[in-house]
Amino acid sequence: MNAIDLLKQDHEKVKKLLEEISGTTERAVKKRAELLQKIALELEVHTTLEEEDFYPAFKKAGAKEEAKMYHEAKEEHRAVDSLVLPDLLSTDPGTVEFAGRIKVLKELVEHHIEEEEEEMFKDAQDLLSAEQLEELGEQMKQKKLKLMKRAA
Repeated sequence: MNAIDLLKQDHEKVKKLLEEISGTTERAVKKRAELLQKIALELEVHTTLEEEDFYPAFKKAGAKEEAKMYHEAKEEHRAVDSLVLPDLLSTDPGTVEFAGRIKVLKELVEHHIEEEEEEMFKDAQDLLSAEQLEELGEQMKQKKLKLMKRAA
């Protein structure tokens, strides 16, 4: 599987989960908590794959512009992983505050996805050969299976 296709599949899954959780009300405490756990796991695994495998390959194949994209993408991950998600995980799912924090998470993640898909992935297709993207995709797929198994 091509690395970009794998990451795009992850993006679609997370966007669906965020859409689903955004459509819940304060009364759906259990459902919100379950969806948030799924979102947190998906984001953790996806971030690991990008930061350990895809981003380094992208940065290595590129030049100054790609290095800037690499660092910006890592900062966006840090904002979600270190600031928004921890707050959200400690927020009561039965509150309006939870809904507000979900909205912020959704906006950050959607912005990040859009930039990756419109800029980084297009660049990566020019910088990396189809063979490199396939190899990277296979490596990421195997790592993803291990990470998901470990989390289960």
